Amino acid sequence: MDQNKQAAIAAIDAKADLIAKVSDAIWDYAELSLMEEKSADQYCEALQKEGFQVERGICKIATAFSASFGSGRPVIGILAEYDALSGLSQKPGSLEREELVLGGCGHGCGHNMLGAGAMAAALGVKAYLEKTKTSGTVILYGCPGEEGGAAKAFMARDGLWKTLDAAITWHPGDANEVATGSSNSCIQTQYTFRGIASHAAGSPDKGRSALDGVELMNIGVQFLREHMSSKARIHYAITDAGGRSPNVVQPKASVLYMVRSNRVAEAVELQKRVDDIAQGAALMTGTTFEKKFIDGLADTIPNHTLEAVLYENFQALGVPAYTAEEHAFADALAKTYPSADALPGQGAKNDPAVAEKVKALREKCGHAMNEFLMPLYQGEAFTPGSTDVGDVSWLTPTVQIHVAAFPNGAPGHSWQNVSIGRTSIAHKAVVHAGKVMAAATIDLLEKPELLARAREEFEKATAEGYTCPTPKDAVPVVPD
Repeated sequence: MDQNKQAAIAAIDAKADLIAKVSDAIWDYAELSLMEEKSADQYCEALQKEGFQVERGICKIATAFSASFGSGRPVIGILAEYDALSGLSQKPGSLEREELVLGGCGHGCGHNMLGAGAMAAALGVKAYLEKTKTSGTVILYGCPGEEGGAAKAFMARDGLWKTLDAAITWHPGDANEVATGSSNSCIQTQYTFRGIASHAAGSPDKGRSALDGVELMNIGVQFLREHMSSKARIHYAITDAGGRSPNVVQPKASVLYMVRSNRVAEAVELQKRVDDIAQGAALMTGTTFEKKFIDGLADTIPNHTLEAVLYENFQALGVPAYTAEEHAFADALAKTYPSADALPGQGAKNDPAVAEKVKALREKCGHAMNEFLMPLYQGEAFTPGSTDVGDVSWLTPTVQIHVAAFPNGAPGHSWQNVSIGRTSIAHKAVVHAGKVMAAATIDLLEKPELLARAREEFEKATAEGYTCPTPKDAVPVVPD
């Protein structure tokens, strides 16, 4: 790496204690989607002290923010997340399930690390811009509610991502790799049926059951499953069954639906059919219903040009190295779940030749932490889950990496992830992710031909246009 990149990386190393401190603070707060007030404050205050121009409450989302440094183009966005999950409170550095706060929340997806690593990258790029006086702007975007709220999708609806030349992010995982392929789009809607309460035995004819409306809607959706794309998925949860008294006709009941499909335009059409079923269920039961949009997010559009840039820098920087004590802890943690022998990475899941290479790397590694860089894979890949990074990728060239922060095969949204998320292993992942993203951003600032190729690829991949799943009048909310 040239001197400019080395200086940026040195700047990240110089701030390693601050980066780890912020990651740990967000872990401590463990705030749920769209409620990340302390977490957002932590970032805004730290970034203001570091010389960034901070704007809070962007796109009318209270816990969203932007922190920019530099001037002129290109403009590179780095995406941060910092929301936690309910029911995953866990003591840090523990090898068994131990709640820190009874029934509390925890960072089972590692978003405390994700945001801190994004901040590390922004600090490195800032040091580069200060040193070289190069034209360009880096903007760290605080994106709340990834686990339920999809702030990035609301920002996409408002056109924010169109202003960027490229967007970069990362996610803690069990492998060191550049991500590729597509994910599922997803629309989440809450339906609340309202009927008329009545004595279920004495005057059943006078009652109109909201719970009947919910149940008939669910039955209608079951029949819909035969007539939708094989890549589509529909999930639901009854969030209010109308009470605990069976001798009362339930006057109110609610169900929360998630409609997924590989392409966002398909999900929007499928959602309309689910809405029609809700209307039919209300007609059959003599009830009414209210529909509340919760969130909607698009599938991801990969960008192979940017993936190659990130991979080149990943190769140059290598991967985190661990002490004997860190290896011992991760090896012991891996014994607490059944998938520790699974082959990691997208390439291994989609290409037998890559799987053989990964198997050899795993055997050579000999530890639960994958202390190696996965081969660059740019073939077909599909992730059945959903992320609002997808909405960003429909509006600007977008790329994402994974850095090993969890032992091999660690289940997502697990107490194991929470336990390791406030350890030295997590700190190493956070700092290293920041270095890779910063180094790649410097390439994009210095080599306009890279951004031009990324833009050309992006325009071809998104030629059909972005179907926004978020209604114009919708506001970010969490489910009841």
